Amino acid sequence: MGLIEETNELMLDWNKIGSISEENKVIPVAVQNYNTKEVILVAYVNEEALKESIRLRKAVFWSTSRNKLWFKGAESGNTFTLKHIFVNCEQNSLVYQVTPDKGNICHTSYNGVANNCYYRELDMDTMKLINLNEIKKGE
Repeated sequence: MGLIEETNELMLDWNKIGSISEENKVIPVAVQNYNTKEVILVAYVNEEALKESIRLRKAVFWSTSRNKLWFKGAESGNTFTLKHIFVNCEQNSLVYQVTPDKGNICHTSYNGVANNCYYRELDMDTMKLINLNEIKKGE
């Protein structure tokens, strides 16, 4: 193993996904519900978003489509309180463990019930998406 895998120094690799934005280096962050352990979404953070997340103890990301900070829930009120931040061995991705502060955790819902962002499964035989809510409904 190399230095980056063995150090206790924070040495995040902001260049790992440099193709997304040359001026805003980002790394992926998986967002996990602290209570249920389900993965809610995968987003990106740059150094500014990480610092804001730590300062606010709320999930803040870098919107690669809008090229600006994305304060999760700023418009909808569906914010996430940040409980823990985990750094992978190569320091090029993060996991945020969060608790949703209210209601929806994604901009999607099914019959008024909040989804996480992973509510569909790919059927590898048909290459079609299966809405997992439809399976639950039929049980």
